[in-house]
Amino acid sequence: MPELPEAEVVARQLRSRILGATLKDCWIGRPDIVRRGLESLDWYRGTTITQIERFGKTVVLAFARESQEGGPRYLAAELGMTGLLLFRAPNPSYQKHTHLILSLTGCPESEVRYWNPRRFGRVSLLDQQGLESFLRKRFGWDPLRGSEEEFRRLVKGRRGRIKSLLLHQQKVAGIGNIYANEILFRAGIHPHARGQTLSFPTITRLYRTMQAVLAEAVACGGSTIRDFLAPDGTAGRFQERHLVYHRAGRPCSTCARPIRRLVTERSSFYCAICQKR
Repeated sequence: MPELPEAEVVARQLRSRILGATLKDCWIGRPDIVRRGLESLDWYRGTTITQIERFGKTVVLAFARESQEGGPRYLAAELGMTGLLLFRAPNPSYQKHTHLILSLTGCPESEVRYWNPRRFGRVSLLDQQGLESFLRKRFGWDPLRGSEEEFRRLVKGRRGRIKSLLLHQQKVAGIGNIYANEILFRAGIHPHARGQTLSFPTITRLYRTMQAVLAEAVACGGSTIRDFLAPDGTAGRFQERHLVYHRAGRPCSTCARPIRRLVTERSSFYCAICQKR
């Protein structure tokens, strides 16, 4: 499942290849993949891509006209469980589940495809007000941009489990089960530890570990567990550096004791010796 590092990889690669391009046409194979704004599709044709950003696990493209008619508008692509944004189909099997194609001019790539074999992901076409509402409702503090002080306030105000906080998209945007497990292991914190009980030095360690793990994952192109590919078709490599995720029964890299698995709402992989409550 694409999480923050994978979405960041996508946004950076799109930015380097299609920023400033003109949208020549937009083909939609499944109208139900567009959550909002399908009726505004004609407005986008002939516009310029002026900005590409990541919010949580979502990639947002901004479009504008030279005349500034109607102000900028946006395409928010939610990657969901298996969604990809691709410059081209890696092989013929990817044709089947391509639901949207942006045809482009004025850039190195002729198109961007939204591919998704499952319909957990969606695309929204939004004006400025719609984008602000979309972001406000869906995304909390951003781990790559937010300050340590902001994170400390989030944690100390939380009675529940620290892993649940990391997974709560309206509190901490972009982290999913893969990276929550890896971050907590490297920080030496049990997934069931309570936020309010963590000391300031422990929260600082968690904050710095979180930023380090996410930055390392981005540098590795993300994690490819099943489907994830960058827009150019490149698979991620960070899964080769996973220390606990899906490693139940294997020796801990620090103490050699077996990694354990806790099954609650999401499976937690942890070391009972190295991770403290």
